[in-house]
Amino acid sequence: MKNRILNLSLVLVFLTVFVSCSKDDSPEIIASVNNTSMSAGNFNGDVTGNGGSTTEILTWTNSQATADYNMDITASSAGTFRFVMQDADGTTVLDRTLDGSVEPDSFSGVTEAGTAGEWTVTLTLTNFNGDGSYSASSGN
Repeated sequence: MKNRILNLSLVLVFLTVFVSCSKDDSPEIIASVNNTSMSAGNFNGDVTGNGGSTTEILTWTNSQATADYNMDITASSAGTFRFVMQDADGTTVLDRTLDGSVEPDSFSGVTEAGTAGEWTVTLTLTNFNGDGSYSASSGN
C-alpha cells in the first residue's frame, strides 16, 4: 500500500512539474497598424509585423469624389498588405494588395470616383513580416 501511495504521489508531482513547465516562451507573433495621423483631407501611417495578422478599420472624411493614395512595403517584407477604401455609400473605390513575395512593392494613384463624405478605410495585414506605410488625400 505504501508503494502504491508513493507511486501515486510521484505521478502527481511529475504531472505538476510537467504542466507548469510547458508554458510556451516563444515570442508573440504580431502585426500592427501604427501612427495613423489624420488631418483636413489627409491621413497616413505605417504598418509593422513579425509574421502576424491584423485588420484595422478607419473612418475618414473625404470632401471629394476621389482620393490620391500611396502604399508601400519594404522589399524584404513577407505576407500581404491590403488597402481597401469605400466611399460614403459603401461602394468599394479602391482594393489593392501588396504581396511581399512578388513585385511591385508599392502602389499609388487615384481611387475610382465615389460619393464624398465619411469613407471607410480597411487595412489588413496577413502573415506580415516587415514594414510599410500608407497615405491618402482628398482627390480633385
